[in-house]
Amino acid sequence: MLFTPCETGGCWSCAVEVNNEVKPACTTSVGDGLVIKTRLADSYIPRRIVSGFSGHPVGGVGTPWWLKRERGYIETACFAAGCNFRCPQCQNWDITYMGKGRALAPAEAAELMTAARREYRVDRMAISGGESTLNRRWLVKYVKELNRLNPDPEARIHVDTNGSILTEDYIDELVEAGMTDVGPDLKGFNLDTFVRITRVEDQRLAERYRDTAWNAVKYLVDKYKERVFTGVGIPYNKKLVSLQEIGLMGEKLSEIDPELQVCVLDYRPEFKRMDLVKPSYAQMLEVYNILREKGLRTVTCQTEYGHIGPEL
Repeated sequence: MLFTPCETGGCWSCAVEVNNEVKPACTTSVGDGLVIKTRLADSYIPRRIVSGFSGHPVGGVGTPWWLKRERGYIETACFAAGCNFRCPQCQNWDITYMGKGRALAPAEAAELMTAARREYRVDRMAISGGESTLNRRWLVKYVKELNRLNPDPEARIHVDTNGSILTEDYIDELVEAGMTDVGPDLKGFNLDTFVRITRVEDQRLAERYRDTAWNAVKYLVDKYKERVFTGVGIPYNKKLVSLQEIGLMGEKLSEIDPELQVCVLDYRPEFKRMDLVKPSYAQMLEVYNILREKGLRTVTCQTEYGHIGPEL
């Protein structure tokens, strides 16, 4: 069975050979006379559509909070096309769902990222999306290549993810490959909230995705707290998630580790949810106080005036 998580030709997880040419099965039309091989040669080098490779002044949820105080670029970032979610308020929808661009081999992408690191004179190199983890073979090889090209101890390799397929063995493989920082972005505590935000309509699949992400956070803390920096993202917009649920998320995260960095994202009008109203500074301050009251010691919140948080 082919794994076709994005269905937009972005992640290339479903690559097959069609008349001696490798293509993503999800967007390749079937016709008479095609010779299709679903098992690729062992020598096949995975590909994925990745773009961006530029300086980033803010970072992601897996970026340590103290770096957000800096002016200028704090890391370089690239963005992987394709996602297994269909969030109607996706901020990167043009990259995520269009399936446009050249599919790169891991070594090509790592060389572009390394060149960007040198150009912007930073130590952190991040990959986001879309969903960066969909093509596992590609991502592991990409992290390995980055690690090889950047052997200095200052180099940091940062993976931002929705965490939905980030199983324990996948985490182990990424850490072994060289991942030093990770940012799982949790989409809710209650299943109905998760479905509302992600538009994953299959209830069993949605529950599995949600639970995998939460379990990934706990596993990262339990096994890799001293080795991998973990920052967690959670959403807020009053049309999508209640303050009560924010409190429940805060309680669960505090039980995992009260020192865990938690970044609240102020979901704004975007893509197919232009009806949303961006949360005010006062609303985000209320969210911040709720999470602090639940015992979390390192909370940052995006606001229209910048970040609320420790020394920010």
